[in-house]
Amino acid sequence: MRELDFVKSYFDAWNQWDAKCIADHLTPEGQYVDMPDQRKFDHDELLKTLADFFCHEKNHYQLVGDVLTGKDSIAFQYSVLPLGLTPGKEAAKPWFGAEFVTLQGDSAVRIDDYYKIPDQSRTSPTNVIQRKYAKSGLSTEQLELHKSQLTNLMQMEQAYLDSELTLPRLAALVKCPVNHLSQVINSGFGMSFFDYLNQYRIEEAKKLLRLEEGQLQAILSIAFEVGFNSNSAFYAAFKKSSGQTPAQFRQSHARN
Repeated sequence: MRELDFVKSYFDAWNQWDAKCIADHLTPEGQYVDMPDQRKFDHDELLKTLADFFCHEKNHYQLVGDVLTGKDSIAFQYSVLPLGLTPGKEAAKPWFGAEFVTLQGDSAVRIDDYYKIPDQSRTSPTNVIQRKYAKSGLSTEQLELHKSQLTNLMQMEQAYLDSELTLPRLAALVKCPVNHLSQVINSGFGMSFFDYLNQYRIEEAKKLLRLEEGQLQAILSIAFEVGFNSNSAFYAAFKKSSGQTPAQFRQSHARN
């Protein structure tokens, strides 16, 4: 049964601390959602976050109770036992969580993870992001200033239309170090650089897709106009953002 095979493979990957194998359980457009922190990760973001997490935390993950299955869905509870305890210290208590998985074929299009860690000295995967920037030197006031500068660049100057825009080039426009800009986007806006960039590109594409019949452009032309370098990247980002392909979006907003 594919649902049970998925769960077994998924737990094996967590217990082997294999970040890539865990992330590979997602479809190319899939998302892992950390519900307590309200953070979303695509395949590459989850891979990087878990790789950092496993450098600091070694846990044993175990299924609790039965796996509940439905049409293209899985739900299960799990326990987490911290490992690598210092001799003579009190054993760490396990903590618990639950995941709800939406399948597409043999992979997950979405994984919602709910958990509660009673000992706040322990870390969750997304706590790694906060710890990563703990010594960055960027104050709250500077972060808010850079957020404002960045928003102005995007909304007023439409910097996202530059198909060659990279994190270092954007940092130069904001006039701040690259690691500070990365923190502004990750912590200040709660998303990756590419998701932040693509949200503006997709909104611009939607405006063009809504134009009246006599003003319509080819979808490939729109993809390049809003800053994408390839049609496939445009389609993947659009579907991830809106749940529709560009053609489906255009059709649903066609004026009769």
